[in-house]
Amino acid sequence: MDTYCKFETSLDILVGKWKPVILLRLFEDGTMRFSELQKAIPDITKKMLTQQLRELEYHDIVHREVYQQVPPKVEYSITEYGRGMHTVLKAMNDWGVAHIEHLNELYGENRLEEKSSR
Repeated sequence: MDTYCKFETSLDILVGKWKPVILLRLFEDGTMRFSELQKAIPDITKKMLTQQLRELEYHDIVHREVYQQVPPKVEYSITEYGRGMHTVLKAMNDWGVAHIEHLNELYGENRLEEKSSR
């Protein structure tokens, strides 16, 4: 049971539709400003992006750098500690790609259209 508790801790950090997407963007693109993240993830709302970044910052996965200038400038990057998640996120992403390919082989590429019309 002790092992599962540790697994749940890591899930708490990754749970949510946007956290893995945010992290993959930061791993791929490096340091990014808030507006760059918004453009890179067009379906996320400003409020949700702010909330998810704050949670990742709390867990020391993402670093927030505020520059005292006019206009204000804020940049986000992966912390040294957060870099340890790269292997896990890459494996999850690779499995997701493989799973979509698997479903396409089983049901064809139009499976989502057929499913939604039922």
